[in-house]
Amino acid sequence: MVQLWGVSEMNYVTASDRPLWYAVYTKPKEEERADSNLRAWGVKTFTPKIKERRRGRGYCNVTNAIKHLFPRYIFAQFISNSELHKVNYTRGVCNVVGFGEKPCPVDDAIIETIQSQIGEEGFIQVGDVIRKGEKVMIQDGPFESMQGTVERGLCDSERLVVLLSSVSYQGRLIIEKAMVKKVARS
Repeated sequence: MVQLWGVSEMNYVTASDRPLWYAVYTKPKEEERADSNLRAWGVKTFTPKIKERRRGRGYCNVTNAIKHLFPRYIFAQFISNSELHKVNYTRGVCNVVGFGEKPCPVDDAIIETIQSQIGEEGFIQVGDVIRKGEKVMIQDGPFESMQGTVERGLCDSERLVVLLSSVSYQGRLIIEKAMVKKVARS
């Protein structure tokens, strides 16, 4: 049995007269083009993205990269009986994902679950949410392997104030979220 984002051959639905969500396979690096062109046709789309922090050479060289959660896939909600041909032949689109010649809808619950993971900045939140009072361990830099407690987040939402705790030293450190991870509770 083939499985794609909670869709299987077992729950396959034939062409429908009501709008359903479908996974749309795009041409390489043309997710934005396909999304824009489908919206121009009046088709509702959903293109989930993540913001990934990358560290270059050196300690301070950190950049953000915006990436698609599912490279070469977007979601579109349309009536397959009347709009499938238009969607398949939209610039940037390879085809609508299906089994054989028939498109296979994606369950609304799957779309809602992905949408519920979107944070304030419009990106899917990946990884742990770190809150005030939680224990964290620093993963990189001069304070690597030290543990502390999150005192607060800063207004840019990418950095935290961590109260370091060790036998001979206690101090506050402003550090990027990407450089810490939660410590499992014992």
